[in-house]
Formats: sequence, structure tokens, C-alpha cells
Amino acid sequence: MTYVGWDGIGYQTGLAGSDDLLHWKKEGLLLGRGPKGSVTEYNVALTCLLRDNALFGPGTLKRVKSRYVGAYNAYPGAGYETGPGVIGLCFSDDLRSWEVGPPVLKPDPSWEWEAGGLYKAWLLESEGRYHLFYNAKNRGTPSWIEQTGVAVSNDLLHWTRDEDNPVLRVGPRGAFDDLFASDPCVLRQDDTWIMFYFGNCSDGHARDGVAFSDDLRHWRKSPEILIDIGSEGAIDSRHACKPGIISRDKTLYHFYSAVAPATDAQPGGIECKEVRNIALARSAPCHQ
Repeated sequence: MTYVGWDGIGYQTGLAGSDDLLHWKKEGLLLGRGPKGSVTEYNVALTCLLRDNALFGPGTLKRVKSRYVGAYNAYPGAGYETGPGVIGLCFSDDLRSWEVGPPVLKPDPSWEWEAGGLYKAWLLESEGRYHLFYNAKNRGTPSWIEQTGVAVSNDLLHWTRDEDNPVLRVGPRGAFDDLFASDPCVLRQDDTWIMFYFGNCSDGHARDGVAFSDDLRHWRKSPEILIDIGSEGAIDSRHACKPGIISRDKTLYHFYSAVAPATDAQPGGIECKEVRNIALARSAPCHQ
């Protein structure tokens, strides 16, 4: 498991390992921030690795020219997601040491929906073509809207945004995703593509949902919420969001960010208002 941590300066990426997908041991820093003046000087969040697309597949990682490929996002300033984010790719021979490439997508002011900055990316390959899904915000001021778009490439170098972006838009007022439709995780079951994503609602809470597509461009949302927030006092009482999916023994393991109000205003000496953990939901009851 790759996971992102924030230390008061910015994001860095850690690694954890498990034998059963239930009990995890942290293995330390996987991808740290880069040198002064680099695009990752303050932040580097490795958000996905290129893998097989099958929803119930083994999650086997794919290589391109014998190397593993990951997608990262980074922000230009110190602090929590400070400044307009960009998306880039990184490469590894052994999944431990990573070469960080330059950004492949930056906010495009001519696309109003993404002018405020880019967020998490999901990279997949289908029929020899690469698809980079990403969510973005329309402006950098408070009360922005986040939606999800896609860019395509034949070589991982040159990317073209879909003319219909954003391909996954926010819902109507009162829907669970009326403010954000974010953090895509895209897999395939038979002939149907499935996008797990989170919606942020005007009620102040984020929840995980799902949408379906036949062509990776046109998406049909399910009205059902997959992962709802927990009750008061639960680790996910504020948000249950940011899906990551893998299967084992025909069971889906749905990892997500569980967010609750912070009981300690300064954990580790860092001022914060909430605490974030990684939680798990399964498509079958857990008997362990």
C-alpha cells in the first residue's frame, strides 16, 4: 500500500505491507520531497501505480519499457495543498527507488473547470492507449467546485484532454456529490468500466460513490452511496472518502480515508482540526 502523509510542510508518500490486507505494517518513506527548486520541493503524493484493469483481478502491476509507472501530484508551496497542483509521472525498476519526471498536466486557464489546480490522478492502459483521470478545481478561492476529467496519450509523454471534460460532473443541489466529484479509481468488470469516486456534499461531509461507463468517456452515476460517514465519535464521522480498491478471493477490499475531528489540536506539534486514518470496508463480512 502506498499512502500519503502530511507533516505540516506538505505531502510525502509512504509504504506499508500486509499479508492479509487487514493487518498493516508501515515500511517507511517511499517517495520523499525533492531538492530545492524542483516541482516536488514541498509535496509529492504518489496516488496510483499502473496495474491490470480487472475489478476482480489480482492487481498485477504493469511495466512500460521494463519499468513500473506511477502518477503523482504536487503543489508549489509549503502548507496544506498550497497553490495550484500539477500531475506528473514517476518510474521505478524495483518499486523502492523512484525517478520523478516533470509534470505532464498543469492547470489550463482556458478550461475553467480545472483552472484552480489539479488533484489526484488515476492512470490506466487500455488497448495500447493510456488514460489519465484526474479531479480538479475551478478556482483557488474558498467554495470551489471539484470535478473529474481525463486526458489520453499513446506514449506517456504527450497528453490530450478530452473535449467533453469534465467527464464526471458534480450532481444537483442536495446530491451527495453536489460540490465535489473527485479522486477517481477506475477498474473494469466484463465490458463495463467502473469509477469509484468520492462526493463532497453541501452538508459538509464526503462519501464514496460509483459510476459506470462503456467507453471511458460517458459515465452513469449510481444513486447509491457505497461508503457513508460513521456515527458521532467514529473514525469516519466527518468524511469517508478517497477510494482505493483491490480484490482477494472474490471479495472487494475498499480502502478509504476516514476523517474525524481532532481530539488533540496539535498532534506532533502540528496544528490541525481533524485526524485522517486509512479504513477498510469489504464486499463480504469479515470473520477475522
